[in-house]
Amino acid sequence: MSIDPRRLLGLAFASADLLVEIRDGKIDMALGAAQRILGQSEAALSGKVWRDLFAEVDGSLIDAILACADDGARRGPVSLRLADGEDRHVNVVMRALPENKGRISCAVTSGQASSAKVDDKGLHPRESFEDIAKGLFEAARVTGLELELAMIEFSGLGDKRASLPRAEAEALDIQVAGAVRAESHGGSAATRLSDDRFAVLRAKDDNPENLTRRLGQMVALDVAAHVVTLEGGGAPARAMRALRYALDDFLREGLKDTPPMSLSEAMNRSVKRTLARAGALGVAVSQRRFNLAFQPVVNLMTGAAHHHEVLVRFEEGVSPFALIRMAEEFDLIEELDQAIVEQAIRRLAQDRSGDLKLAVNVSGRTIVNESFIDNVERELNKYDRAKGRLIFEITETSTIDDLPRANRHIQSLRALGSLVCLDDFGAGSASFAYLQELNLDIVKIDGRYVRELADNGRDGAMVRRLVELCRDLNIRTVAEMVETSEVEDVVRKAGVDFAQGWLYGRPADMPQSALKPSAATKPLARRAGASESWG
Repeated sequence: MSIDPRRLLGLAFASADLLVEIRDGKIDMALGAAQRILGQSEAALSGKVWRDLFAEVDGSLIDAILACADDGARRGPVSLRLADGEDRHVNVVMRALPENKGRISCAVTSGQASSAKVDDKGLHPRESFEDIAKGLFEAARVTGLELELAMIEFSGLGDKRASLPRAEAEALDIQVAGAVRAESHGGSAATRLSDDRFAVLRAKDDNPENLTRRLGQMVALDVAAHVVTLEGGGAPARAMRALRYALDDFLREGLKDTPPMSLSEAMNRSVKRTLARAGALGVAVSQRRFNLAFQPVVNLMTGAAHHHEVLVRFEEGVSPFALIRMAEEFDLIEELDQAIVEQAIRRLAQDRSGDLKLAVNVSGRTIVNESFIDNVERELNKYDRAKGRLIFEITETSTIDDLPRANRHIQSLRALGSLVCLDDFGAGSASFAYLQELNLDIVKIDGRYVRELADNGRDGAMVRRLVELCRDLNIRTVAEMVETSEVEDVVRKAGVDFAQGWLYGRPADMPQSALKPSAATKPLARRAGASESWG
């Protein structure tokens, strides 16, 4: 067979186990380890639709790359999941070289699946996006990889989506997700921050205008983007802090200002705004200018409320998640935790029935401070009626940096008659280390593993194994985000002891009896990354 040398040049732009050439979306030629990499021979691949080789979740990503391949830019490597049902991945680099008659050259190598969770469009929730960013920052410091953060806004995307029939809105979401992922490192370092706003991490591009041109080519909406250079050589911890500030500022303010030139500048801008808000938060905490809400946690054996989780509210109808994280960043969290505990204890003391039990959240930063334990003991001694009716939920919003000390303090709380729960198990990378080192009464299973249980056998298996482990350790379990009777049935059959979610009632100003499942309320939409425990 005679092959045009320019075609070979197109295929040789990267070393690969398999070289593939695509024309009009179909495989024109395959050379190399096709059987090992894709599970089909070179001859069998010829004429097949390239997109059909990969999982549906990656289809829009492939479409976006192929549609914009005529600019001659090297795209990738991107990680793609094969459509063989075996959870196998390959890394693909694609490029359309000039004078190659419109063919797209692809270099394919074996790849590995990421352990980070993505949604059904292939986008990461914000927390796992930040985990990926941390890994990329570490790699950049070692390899010299130059990275940039792109903050992308599609004008009117949310309104357009709301105006479309459901199927068309879903198709638009898939198209936008593919276009955004195509601009990210590995095709996966992308997150949706709101209806209209997205963020991606990617290799530095000398011509940032290419980003908006390609996105506009794929999505028929006005698109704007700020591209912020990530300075190399700095400490990853500082880079992550700067990234969080930049994303928070973008989510809150959009793309109104002149684009910052670097992540440090973006952070400095955000810090000025944040400091003003932090000052207001400090005043709100010290003056107890917040309200409490109560959500029932149901005993699955009886259907009755076992206790109520106490949730803090600073503004009516606004999630407190961002302010909670700000309290962690600015060392206000211990004072906030203590203030909430004080109000919860007073609420228990006012309850004449003696039946009310309340669970309060305690940050990983707070539980290691001895002053917090002393203050809890002092408050309980003042209000004897509250003893034995207060539960502490240790959250993973901040890492526990001294597990032995934390465990000593947990045992002190238990000695005061309180139960101690590990909140959002599975949300953080240290969950199993905490379970190993801390002597606990209850584990609350992160809602991301619970909410889709009725349709996800893999998450169901994980929940069942966790329940078995906790049972062996004499630890009871709570499933959060139980929103349907089907999910309730799954967690009950898995052996979970307690459940929490809109199926039983929304947070209310006063502790309420649990709703019966037949009277369940419709679950509300939640921003990805927000912790249910904080509201």
